[in-house]
Amino acid sequence: MSGPDGARIRRVLIVAPSRRFLGGQAVQAERLIKRFASESFLDVQFLPVDPALPGPLVALQRIKYVRTVVTSLLYWLTLLVRVPRAHVIHAFSASYWSFLLAPVPAMLVGRLFGKRVYVNYRSGEARDHLTRYGHAVPLLRLAHDIVTPSGYLRDVFAEFGLHATVVENFVEVDRLPYRRRVELPPRFLANRNFEAHYDVATVLRAFARIQSVAPEASLTVVGDGPLREELHALAASLQLRHTTFTGSVPPERMPQLYDEASLYLNSPVIDNMPNSVIEAFACGLPVVTSNAGGIPYIVRDGENGRMVEAGDHEALAAAALDLLRDPPTALALSDAARAECLERYTWPAVRERWLALYGAPAAAAAPTTHAVVTSAQAERANRIS
Repeated sequence: MSGPDGARIRRVLIVAPSRRFLGGQAVQAERLIKRFASESFLDVQFLPVDPALPGPLVALQRIKYVRTVVTSLLYWLTLLVRVPRAHVIHAFSASYWSFLLAPVPAMLVGRLFGKRVYVNYRSGEARDHLTRYGHAVPLLRLAHDIVTPSGYLRDVFAEFGLHATVVENFVEVDRLPYRRRVELPPRFLANRNFEAHYDVATVLRAFARIQSVAPEASLTVVGDGPLREELHALAASLQLRHTTFTGSVPPERMPQLYDEASLYLNSPVIDNMPNSVIEAFACGLPVVTSNAGGIPYIVRDGENGRMVEAGDHEALAAAALDLLRDPPTALALSDAARAECLERYTWPAVRERWLALYGAPAAAAAPTTHAVVTSAQAERANRIS
């Protein structure tokens, strides 16, 4: 099968969570699939690791444990049918049980049929995963290569003798509202799931300190998860005012929330390359974050954001208040972050690396590349002048 230019089409099967459950893997998989749809030499298909059962059988997926068994069986059967038709298997991966249930079957079936297999590993818990579960290292060797979105994970894998190729996450800058925040009204945004390793509690404690200095400050907390009740109770005990918990928000609603905010707060204790941070970069939103995991590979304190020790709510609040008191510094940081986002975290910046991994023929640069680079250069020129 050949494309319009005569080059042989590469059939790629992307295996990832569906959008039924909001998460970074599903969002990045969807973005990749949409971008690859315009490449004439690629035929990219999607296989969800969490397929919905047909018809009345869907009721089985509401029963704990039963849903794991029936979903896994359907997933394995679908792999056996669809993997033989592909040239490349691209499996998204998190850690622990998710690793065993999702990418491992895709790797095994891919190898069974002699396909090129890539694991797109995205969890900041990689070091703990590989240390505690020794079987994960030989299983990862089933992949022809491990692809990670950060230099941080590349370095973690190297500690275990595993090679990894870095292809960063990218954001759709044309869908995110960008503005330079010359003034900084105290409107804060946090956007992480309510899980222990994202430590949203530290954001709430920091915001209590911020409100003691700026009583009119507001905070929008986007996310949901197992710690929902605990975090709501903490907000009440801290007597936070002007604080809105939105619950989970689909990606198409996030641009408005970014645009309404003045500062972005992020406080995980374990992390890799949070999409929310580079989305804040793209929007011109100053970032104040902890230094967990791979975040220092993205944020440089005093250059393109502010970064403090993980778990230190006093330091997080102090850094945020410093920026509120000094809008020109906050603007300089967000300008630098925006320029870096355009250069490193857009589709033109990562496109060629994905095509090279897939074994696609060399192609002309994407039409938007010139516009993006020109935009970055123009913003630098404006700041210099």
